[in-house]
Amino acid sequence: MRCEIDRWAIAGTHVLKSVTVPADLIVTIDTDADLADDFAAVAAVTFPLACPPGTTEADTAEHIARHLTAARFREYLASPDHDVLAARIDGVLVGYALVVHAEPTDPEVCALVTASPVSEVSKMYVLPQAHGTGASHALMAESLRSAREHGSVATWLGVSNVNLRAQRFYSKMGFTQVGHKSFWLNGDEQRDFVMLRPMD
Repeated sequence: MRCEIDRWAIAGTHVLKSVTVPADLIVTIDTDADLADDFAAVAAVTFPLACPPGTTEADTAEHIARHLTAARFREYLASPDHDVLAARIDGVLVGYALVVHAEPTDPEVCALVTASPVSEVSKMYVLPQAHGTGASHALMAESLRSAREHGSVATWLGVSNVNLRAQRFYSKMGFTQVGHKSFWLNGDEQRDFVMLRPMD
């Protein structure tokens, strides 16, 4: 794979702008709280891109302020029940995943995901400039490996019912749709597909 790397600053960190030199793609599980700002910067760019059409800037801003700040990522990085996975190309953060090793608490999900123990791929986002580099596949492969190492017998995730690209990707990675759940975005109910993958 060849890419041209041009870095630019977002919220005090550096992320990938474009891809024409050999790319060194590495996925790691990070625990360093000092990296929280980097993850928050990438999250602030990528979360709005995955929202359904019609989602307002106020809605996405409220969600980011509640769930995707550097402070929240410091909590995730320190939690023994969470794995924060980073995808980097030539050392530059281009995407991340958050895997939760705990039983679901949402009643809708509990009715659909009955295996135990399970892990959830709670978040997985890659900068659009890094699409096609293999970062998404590498993040998912490492997420599934993390779930196996924690003894999970299945992994589940939620995906917007209108995000066809993500649905196709998760299907290729072995997930199947098992039902629906609600996802609340600043008081507005969205509908997600629940997708499940038994561990090999």
